[in-house]
Amino acid sequence: MRMDGVRTITRTGARRGKREAGKPYLFLAFQCDRPQASGARFCLDGADEVEIGRAQTLSVEADGRALRLGLPDARMSSAHLKLQRVLGAWVAEDLGSKNGTLLDGRRIAREELADRALLELGHTFIIFRDALPGPSEPLLLDGSELEPAAPGLDTLLPALALELERLETVARSRIPVLLRGESGTGKELLAAAIHRLSGRPGAFQAVNCGAIAPSLVESELFGHRRGAFSGADDDHSGIIRGADRGTLLLDEIGDLPLPAQTAMLRVLQEGEVLPVGATRPIKLDLRVVAATHRDLDALVAQQRFRADLLGRISGYACTLPPLRYRREDFALLVASLLQKIGAAQLSFSSDAARALLGHAWPLNIRELEKCLSSAAVLAGNDRVELEQLRLPAAAPAARPDDGHDQRRREELIALLREHAGNVTSVARAMGKARTQVQRWLRRYAIDPLSFRR
Repeated sequence: MRMDGVRTITRTGARRGKREAGKPYLFLAFQCDRPQASGARFCLDGADEVEIGRAQTLSVEADGRALRLGLPDARMSSAHLKLQRVLGAWVAEDLGSKNGTLLDGRRIAREELADRALLELGHTFIIFRDALPGPSEPLLLDGSELEPAAPGLDTLLPALALELERLETVARSRIPVLLRGESGTGKELLAAAIHRLSGRPGAFQAVNCGAIAPSLVESELFGHRRGAFSGADDDHSGIIRGADRGTLLLDEIGDLPLPAQTAMLRVLQEGEVLPVGATRPIKLDLRVVAATHRDLDALVAQQRFRADLLGRISGYACTLPPLRYRREDFALLVASLLQKIGAAQLSFSSDAARALLGHAWPLNIRELEKCLSSAAVLAGNDRVELEQLRLPAAAPAARPDDGHDQRRREELIALLREHAGNVTSVARAMGKARTQVQRWLRRYAIDPLSFRR
């Protein structure tokens, strides 16, 4: 059955329907010859058979309980791969394609798919997810047609999309926001998006709390009067006053010393700042966004972070998942980064693409950007080969606890499905304290609300 010229059904911008657990999806994760394309998501809910093949444009056609997916890839056969639901599982069968089908790097004829399986058809990489909470519509969500309200708010992952929708709503209020996530996951980009959507007329001011010398934290943040201490030759307004009527990002707030935490609490409670050496506070109109890669609850338990300050900055908390848990968004992220570094004409060999998708990216999106930047230079903005990626020799670079983390994450997801997102019931089933389960949910970027029915 030829796929060329089939009718494309693309519905983006529609409101998401009622959230339900357990829908199968395919994610177009990377195209070697078209890395500037932003990927796509196909929902397989209600289908028992899916045929994938070459087409002129990205497309999907529904015929009863069968879907036909078309992908623009000259190295893909017009009828390349068939997926069938068999006894509750999905089985992939190569349809005698010219270049074959690879599953997790192995050539296959017919094989059952596991969750997160990586399929390689021609120069196209597809990720299979067997049961994600999310909408049944649209059948095809094209990443290039996403229209985020601000940079950093686009994703193809249904649960993360819902979280970012909530954040977009919160951004238009004065509620303080706490962004959690590993280093390099894009917390500063989200903070800038929050400021942009807030409509506040003042500046967006970012400060890395861990990059200021402990002896200068209060002076740098709150300002000082001339003569307040040795070397204070002039008045200094401080970083916080620079964000008056705007947004202040306190990056790595977990590194803020305890004395500065006390002073910061006064700023948030009273809406005023007292410069070092001053006797009268200065009123401020301030919106605070805090970001951290640390477990602030654990720091509170260790008396290294004030519980009342955590309460003040946690008006709304949002956790950004690490890149290794966002492979479904890989094409979306790569396309954005290539545009940013001015390398839109770049292409990749299959070996290079396989290595990119297999790498654990311990430094997340920041590491990916540096990798793509150096590869573009070495490849002369042409075709990137494996050796030009400069990835560690032992790729994929998995952390020692990744396997254990993955098993625990999968256990949490299974229990959240079973208990409809009730964290207390999940904790009881695991024999763990509720606070411990909440820490794991934050660590693995799992939103329990997305499992509610």
